Amino acid sequence: MRLTTRGRYAVTALLDLALQDNDPESAVSLSDIAKRQSISISYLEQLFSKLRKNGLVTSTRGASGGYHLAKPLEQIDVMTIISAVDESVNAMQCEGRGDCQGGAMCLTHDLWCALSNHIEQYLQNISLAQLLQMEHVKDISIRQKLLLEKASLEEATNKDISTITLISASEVTPA
Repeated sequence: MRLTTRGRYAVTALLDLALQDNDPESAVSLSDIAKRQSISISYLEQLFSKLRKNGLVTSTRGASGGYHLAKPLEQIDVMTIISAVDESVNAMQCEGRGDCQGGAMCLTHDLWCALSNHIEQYLQNISLAQLLQMEHVKDISIRQKLLLEKASLEEATNKDISTITLISASEVTPA
């Protein structure tokens, strides 16, 4: 079994959205999620297109546009998120077809099938609401917000310094 970045990033992005989606009037932008989670915005756009088509998020256009969760936190489970972006948690090499060994079922087929079912059941039983209650989630969210605010402040300060330098240089007249 291999859960690719697509599934991991989709879960991470929706958890981030759940943490930020407090105000129904203010949508969460993909650029903010991208900055906090260090995920490419173009990759997030692809993921959110699938998440929207599967009814997990809604989008708002415009200057204050962005995304909201389409359902209550308790109704969105991790397996649904993973499935929405066309991911699988299947541990079987044959992907369940039963043709693992030269077209026939292999000796360990039932083991990998049971593992796949166990993983899927586990992920179906964890909602975004439960993820928000996990030990480190809120602390990590606070750290990410602070880092983003610090980076924004540094960027603004650098722009102010550049502007001051340009103004000072243009005001100098040759003698």
